[in-house]
Amino acid sequence: MPLTGWNPLAPVLQTVAAFSRHILIAPDAGLDDHRLRPLLALSLSPPSPAPPQPEVRKEKKDAKEAPLTKEEVGRATWMLLHTIAAQFPDEPTRQQRRDAKELMHIISRLYPCKECADHFKEVLKANPVQAGSQADFSQWLCYVHNVVNRSLGKPIFPCQRVTARWGKLDCPERSCDLEGSIDIMPNR
Repeated sequence: MPLTGWNPLAPVLQTVAAFSRHILIAPDAGLDDHRLRPLLALSLSPPSPAPPQPEVRKEKKDAKEAPLTKEEVGRATWMLLHTIAAQFPDEPTRQQRRDAKELMHIISRLYPCKECADHFKEVLKANPVQAGSQADFSQWLCYVHNVVNRSLGKPIFPCQRVTARWGKLDCPERSCDLEGSIDIMPNR
């Protein structure tokens, strides 16, 4: 017979609350940042009052709030793509090879700059995606990036240095390894 006042969902609520302490609203926050709090907090006791929020005054529009420029989006996109290529497996599965190719085609269709997307479609048509290995994919991406750079009058990156530039990410607990395995030879 249950105890008077006992909530049969209490164990579930406590488990969810414990798990939610690991999901943060502001993962980029510093330890003393007031935004650093669980995404979900469940308790059987009444909530404590929220701490007072610091007063935020807006006098000038912050430069970080302005829309991104075409150049900023381009740099961020290339950084993401080179990072993906650096993390790509040395021996990818058929699905990983298909995913790499499809990613490039999706970008050429959804990229927020229509002129850039159309140009990238042409570049892909002339230079089909090479995703047979991490080295193939990284070298192909470097070559394609240089094709785009040439069209913009930008400097060309020496592709023999692509591994030194992008390498493998330093991932604590191998959290970003595509295959979920431990790589004992990072940055090769």
